[in-house]
Amino acid sequence: MKASFMFSLAQSVAAVFVLMFAASAQPSPDQASHGILVTDMDRSVKPGNNFFEYCNGAWLKRTEIPPDRSGVGVFSGLSDISNKHTAALIEEIAKSNAAGGSGTRKIADLYNSYMDGAGIESKGLAPLKLHLDVIAAIKDKKQLAHALGEGLRADVDPLNNTNFHTSNLFGLWIAPDFNDSEHYTVYLLQGGLELPDREYYLGDSEHMRNLRTQYQAHISAMLKLAGFSDTDARAKHIFDLEHAIAEKHWNLDDDQDIHKANNPWKSSDFSAKAPGLDWSEYFASAGLGHQSNFIVWQPSAFAGEAALVASTPLETWKDLLSYHLIEGYGGVLPKAFADERFTFFGKTLSGTPEQRPRWQRGVAVVNAALGDEVGKIYAQRYFPPEAKKRAQKMVANIVAAFHKRIDALTWMDPSTKAEAQAKLDSLYVGIGYPEAWHDYSGLEIKSDDIFGNLWREEVFHYHQQIARIGKDVDRHEWSMTPQTVNAVNLPLQNALNFPAAILQPPFFDPDAPDAVNYGAIGAIIGHEVSHTFDSEGSTFDAKGALRNWWTPSDLEHFQAATAKLAAQYDTYHPFPDLTVHGKQTLAENIADLGGIAAAYDGYIAGLAGKTAPEQDGFSGSQQFFIAYGQAHKSKVREAALRRQVMTDEHSPSEYRTDTVRNIDDWYKDFQVQPGETLYLSPEDRVRIW
Repeated sequence: MKASFMFSLAQSVAAVFVLMFAASAQPSPDQASHGILVTDMDRSVKPGNNFFEYCNGAWLKRTEIPPDRSGVGVFSGLSDISNKHTAALIEEIAKSNAAGGSGTRKIADLYNSYMDGAGIESKGLAPLKLHLDVIAAIKDKKQLAHALGEGLRADVDPLNNTNFHTSNLFGLWIAPDFNDSEHYTVYLLQGGLELPDREYYLGDSEHMRNLRTQYQAHISAMLKLAGFSDTDARAKHIFDLEHAIAEKHWNLDDDQDIHKANNPWKSSDFSAKAPGLDWSEYFASAGLGHQSNFIVWQPSAFAGEAALVASTPLETWKDLLSYHLIEGYGGVLPKAFADERFTFFGKTLSGTPEQRPRWQRGVAVVNAALGDEVGKIYAQRYFPPEAKKRAQKMVANIVAAFHKRIDALTWMDPSTKAEAQAKLDSLYVGIGYPEAWHDYSGLEIKSDDIFGNLWREEVFHYHQQIARIGKDVDRHEWSMTPQTVNAVNLPLQNALNFPAAILQPPFFDPDAPDAVNYGAIGAIIGHEVSHTFDSEGSTFDAKGALRNWWTPSDLEHFQAATAKLAAQYDTYHPFPDLTVHGKQTLAENIADLGGIAAAYDGYIAGLAGKTAPEQDGFSGSQQFFIAYGQAHKSKVREAALRRQVMTDEHSPSEYRTDTVRNIDDWYKDFQVQPGETLYLSPEDRVRIW
């Protein structure tokens, strides 16, 4: 991300153990070959008709999605390996007698508190009731504003993790200022919905209408479990309010337009620009009473939501706050809550028949709350120094390939080229693990209080974040943990992170041919480097400042090329009634295209004129492209795929694989001819970087 290389179906601590995508891919018979997986291929399919099936067809036919998963694939299989390593570490720590207050003791106590199902059942509704009573005591809209502000959390990240979703009225992100890249500032984003996106409330398909009916029944069921009366009527009012909020929300296309998001507001502007909410009370209770400067990501949504605070009856707001509290912590309440929550969000919304084992959910909770504490041990045990050196060398080769590609551009003015080269020169690339770790010393974790542990962690994280306001930017800060199977571009820091967990087979295999490593991890590295120059990354300069460094003619050329790529993706139809949205997925599609092109250049340069060894009759170049296709291997349930198409900035794996149709060498290597499905005439192939 600008965004991570892989999409995530869960963004919050509360949701991660319900909707997590990680799953075990069935092993391929020739996994030990350290090359392309020939037995995963379907050579009866012409590469020019369906390259995804050509690379993965046999695997797709023999693979069944386990009942506790929404999908399987290379990323999920590798995530399982990382999770098992992490689980072993946590289990080891949980059985130890670590010193009180130490990081390892916090890991042990948090994990044990989650695994204590009997203790959770015995407490019943007691942990929840304390907070529900606070909501019930709200007497007027001023007290409502106080409660809304007190509920503000640092739970969104629109650029590094492309997470625009929070069930709180608004979400907070602390990051380098668009207009002062040397210091951190406050970004505020729209919120207030439990369903993943506004389209779930506003979409007019039969599928969406059915989901909304089931969702309203789910709200009623959760309220009933919590002891509320007249739950059907309350559920309708809550849903109607969420629907009204969804009508005010921006769509994902607008969310991802950086220039639309750059809206500096003074604290005094809120009452005039977004009347209806007592902003003074809101900010005071949020700990932001002395903050004078903000950036409001979606101004019209703020105006609309603030107006709803004024116009909607107080009792409806109190019911919504109660329901959101119950939903957010449903996974750590008695089993009836967790089961009902999974029935809707897991089965109905994501199509997953069974819930994952409790220990796996416990690992996810610990990773989300104490990720760096676990990461210290993970990196030390599973990422040796020699692996870091090999990865650094590959990154250097691919960055060098980008330098050469920029130099060779005939359409770009020298002044624009100089700015682009400066971005590459100052790019920070973190490999394996961060240089500094997050500090959890002020976080209280108890071995018998999972509800309180997660509540305290959210508040602790929030106050850590707002304490950074106005301070100097740390350009080497990480946004991922070492045990995360993913990679990320951080545009406001002009930085990349490649966690240890992604730098292992099948993506990065020291025993594999260069062709395979460059086609797999090389394309991922290139993808993240390319984000530096995607439709969003290209708006930031070498210091992470939001600044137009393009000549008008260069920018016009770039925008025309990216519009052509968006139009290409608009033609993909995963379902008869649902199309990939080229603009929504544009930044990721640009990164895929730039990434595979640079990785291929890096591979060819590394050959130094020599001929690569064949594997099973495939040339080195063919192995490169097949490895790229196999790196996107996945099989996803229909409900989860629909959710991805509607709400995710990444295209489905099949269409990401189809990026090869824009690369001239792919046509030569696989003899792709006019008339085949993926064939594009040379003038129709998109060329950007």
